[in-house]
Amino acid sequence: MFKLLLVFVSSLLVFYCSLPVFAALDYGKQTLIGADFSNIDLKGATFYLSDLQDADFSGSDLQGASFFDAKLENANLSNTNMRDVTMDAAILNGANLSNSVLEGAFAYNAKFENVIIDGADFTDVLIANDVKKNLCVIADGTNSVTNKKTSESLDC
Repeated sequence: MFKLLLVFVSSLLVFYCSLPVFAALDYGKQTLIGADFSNIDLKGATFYLSDLQDADFSGSDLQGASFFDAKLENANLSNTNMRDVTMDAAILNGANLSNSVLEGAFAYNAKFENVIIDGADFTDVLIANDVKKNLCVIADGTNSVTNKKTSESLDC
């Protein structure tokens, strides 16, 4: 009887340990100035209302993450996967977005002043027309992942 119980408990442990983990990381409403998030899988993570000034996200996978109303001044977002990211009302002034893929991101009320966008892919990103015009002025380079020119991805 004990052996049967042990086998049953062991099989339950194997089953539950083999299930994928779907819970995303929640960094919402935190002060994370200068934090190092470089080269990390942060798919679906939430950073809403967080202070991320000078944070380093370079090389990270941020697909589906939420940066709603986050402060990303001078953040390093270079070489990141930012597909389907929500950045509505985010402040990205001075941020480095070089060679990032932002396909399908939502950034309509985001602030993009003095940003570096060389090689960034803005395909299907929802941004305000005045912001798009300003980004078109500095658009340069080709994304190394998607092979799309920054100016073309912005429909300049």
